[in-house]
Amino acid sequence: MPTTIIANAGAMNQFITAFAVESKLTGQHYQCRFSHMWNAISTRHADTIDCKFFVEGRTTVVGLAHTAFIDFHAKHGRDLSDREASYIAAQYLAERLEEEDERALYDVSQAEVQALIAKLSIR
Repeated sequence: MPTTIIANAGAMNQFITAFAVESKLTGQHYQCRFSHMWNAISTRHADTIDCKFFVEGRTTVVGLAHTAFIDFHAKHGRDLSDREASYIAAQYLAERLEEEDERALYDVSQAEVQALIAKLSIR
């Protein structure tokens, strides 16, 4: 199967276009916008790659377990691009908001990141 790489191109805040999510529970609409990502090891002493979004104008951080990035590299012989990581975080955020699980910070486990990588067919 060919390798699919979503390359980094353009400004980081343009990796993902603004998107809307509707709660499956109440029908509430959430407007989401990606801002940027950073290594949280140095900023909040967490072993994650943090992706910042604005949900209805409020800051939301999705922390992706760094161990999933290491596992991906071991399995595929390449690193996840920043853009791919932002897609994974956006997918996770959308799924949480569909369940009306709105928080300021989500910590996404290695298993959850791996499941999202598979769901998004990133290889």
